[in-house]
Amino acid sequence: MDIESNPSEKDLSFQLVENPAPKKLTAEQIEFYNAQGYLSPFTAYSTEEADANRAGFDHLLEQVKAVRGDADSYALNGFQIHCESIYNLAMNPVILDYVEDLLGPEIICWATHYFCKDPGDPKIVPWHQDASYWPLTPSRTVTVWLAIDDADRENAAMKFIPATHNEGHLEWKKTASATVLDQEICGADQMGAAVYNELKAGQFSMHADMLAHGSDANTSDRRRCGLTIRYCPPSVMPMESNWASGAIRCRGTDPAPHWKFNPAPQGDTVPDWKTPVGGN
Repeated sequence: MDIESNPSEKDLSFQLVENPAPKKLTAEQIEFYNAQGYLSPFTAYSTEEADANRAGFDHLLEQVKAVRGDADSYALNGFQIHCESIYNLAMNPVILDYVEDLLGPEIICWATHYFCKDPGDPKIVPWHQDASYWPLTPSRTVTVWLAIDDADRENAAMKFIPATHNEGHLEWKKTASATVLDQEICGADQMGAAVYNELKAGQFSMHADMLAHGSDANTSDRRRCGLTIRYCPPSVMPMESNWASGAIRCRGTDPAPHWKFNPAPQGDTVPDWKTPVGGN
């Protein structure tokens, strides 16, 4: 199915979060998420734990580059069913408590991807909506962006255009220059001021899959790495079978035969190449 040419096949509407008894978020934070499309920052790991997360990423990337000559700093994509360390990050109960306040008690992680911008990386991530890329319906994914390194405006922190998640599927064009992703929203500069998602290592943010976001080139001498973790409820349907193959059941027991749930991996194994999907 050509999803790009058949956008009507997908439900790309934002659904308001209604949660009268949240575990972690306040009523004001839920109201902010509904209106603006994101929440930040929250802390999942101590400084020492964040250092361990960084060392783990460095080790995995070193392994991948050792066996695949074409691998770059964006290569660790979809490894949550192969690498115990990434699986454990996706299953962090602190993160899941916050996600549950937005999605409810039935939570699936269907993808993870490290987005690592090395010092001097000239590639931008154009303004885009994640759900525009994904053959999933309805668009109910919440993305957690977990900071592996400190991320600030200087080293190309992710940036949002608030409230764009309520505007439906925004018009986009193919990018003409070398970028991390190939979709670029048309007229994004007229949609409001950007908000930079500045985080310390070990902190995370959450954003809706229809929120316009991107990031600049990293012109600094500091790396900027973050792990995106994609969560959705079982009501989300993959429209292509291969998109169901990397799922983890994080919480809940509801039947979800359209997803293939994987057991917890033992140790860290470098899998075959995975095509990047959705960028930050």
